[in-house]
Amino acid sequence: MEWTDLFAAFALYLIIEGLLPFASPRSWKQSIELVAQLSERQLRVCGLVSMLVGAVLLAFVRGR
Repeated sequence: MEWTDLFAAFALYLIIEGLLPFASPRSWKQSIELVAQLSERQLRVCGLVSMLVGAVLLAFVRGR
């Protein structure tokens, strides 16, 4: 992996993260309020699941 790949991935992350607040700010604010009400355990589980799905998807895309 090269640094340009890392920067490209980060740029795509920023674009994807900006889509919902740009397209629907009210819904984005409501979802942030719901996330703020989750317990730390629930947030950790969501984070773990997100990382695992991302790792599996990356392995699939990269063919490893």
